[in-house]
Amino acid sequence: MNRSRLALTAAFAALAAALAGGCGDPGGLRGAGATPSAQGPTHLWPDLPAPSAPAEDYGAIESVRVKGVRVPGGDLRKVDPADVVRADFEQNPGTYDTADSVYEQTVERLDDCAEKDSGARGRCPVLKAYYRDLTGDGKDDLIVGVSTPDDNLDIRVYAEQEGRLTQIMEMSDAVLGVELAGRALIIRAVSSLPGYEYHTVWSWDAHQKTMLPTRDEIVRSTHAPRPKTPRPAPAESGAR
Repeated sequence: MNRSRLALTAAFAALAAALAGGCGDPGGLRGAGATPSAQGPTHLWPDLPAPSAPAEDYGAIESVRVKGVRVPGGDLRKVDPADVVRADFEQNPGTYDTADSVYEQTVERLDDCAEKDSGARGRCPVLKAYYRDLTGDGKDDLIVGVSTPDDNLDIRVYAEQEGRLTQIMEMSDAVLGVELAGRALIIRAVSSLPGYEYHTVWSWDAHQKTMLPTRDEIVRSTHAPRPKTPRPAPAESGAR
């Protein structure tokens, strides 16, 4: 037995002797002081009438089929992400209005992705694609980001379902960062409150057959943008 193990054995032996001796503690039960009374949930305004409609449709995502793009062997890694995004934007404007200048400019830039000229392809707004099994079906899904002229990032996720290419998520925001955690997509976005940012967790919902924002929170952040104009300093006491 080496010295470290001998020292550890001696320490345990001393501790056992101290516990056996009790060190003046009779070993009986002792009170922990007053315990605060448990408080159950209080229902506020229990007589409120049922709402006629939701306040907004945030998170009301529906899966959308993308036509015209073949997925060889059901493997999305064999498909050009730019081809998928270009076909999807033309068929499914998503959060955009087709008459919106941002949408029109984005579609024009997506055409550059198909050009053979390196200069034109350099203007392609489709970022590096990522792959992850988000639906849990054992096949990698396709995650793409598109830089739009309004300095936002349009994020779309695609799955191959029963031989069909399907868009299962689409959102656009002033994105600070995107993370993959297991089968969840975590998006950090700018908040209108200086020094804070939004964290939205998107997860696959087997009933809706889409990715849904299952958690949305606003958190303090040292990396979030702050006001460009500093707030005026408070006046000194006694100043006139």
